[in-house]
Amino acid sequence: MKGKKRERILRILLKKPDGTLSFYRIAKEAKCSHVWVINFLRTLEKKRLVEKTKVVDIEGMFSYWLKISKYPLYREYNIQNPLDFLKETKLKYALTTYYAESLTQHYLFPSRVDIYIMEKDARDWHEILIEHGLVGKGNFRVLIDDEHVFYSNIRRKGVRIVSIPQLILDLLREEGVAKEAAYMLMRREYHDIVH
Repeated sequence: MKGKKRERILRILLKKPDGTLSFYRIAKEAKCSHVWVINFLRTLEKKRLVEKTKVVDIEGMFSYWLKISKYPLYREYNIQNPLDFLKETKLKYALTTYYAESLTQHYLFPSRVDIYIMEKDARDWHEILIEHGLVGKGNFRVLIDDEHVFYSNIRRKGVRIVSIPQLILDLLREEGVAKEAAYMLMRREYHDIVH
């Protein structure tokens, strides 16, 4: 859980990097202790990534997040018309990587659907996905991670998308042109901090 707490705090700080968040607010949103937040922020200050709760090095924060983050567990499927399918489902999800970037920034070709789901919903997702498609390497990936990936998600064109900080992290994990798209998003979202 230690790694997940750190990721939660990074996600919160990167969502509101201007220094207006209090330690208590971060602790509440990250669902961890106030002392834990203070200690972790001290670590980030030593790395010159933050000053109190203000992010001063965006690229450094994402680089650090990438180092401490493990790739989530996932399962692959092949689904026809995946966005139409997502618009119809009642199960909780948050779209990320290629399709999410395409709906947010319009740079990448949406080659694969990646969604985060709640671990408790994994069986229900599997049942509905095999009803609509096939199991195995395909165009649809279901990711299971900490429920905090749903923090501050967005609704675009009828689908749920992860927060911009989470999307940037997930694009950085993908490498290649996805990494390029991540840096473009970083410059767009944090233009006053990125040098």
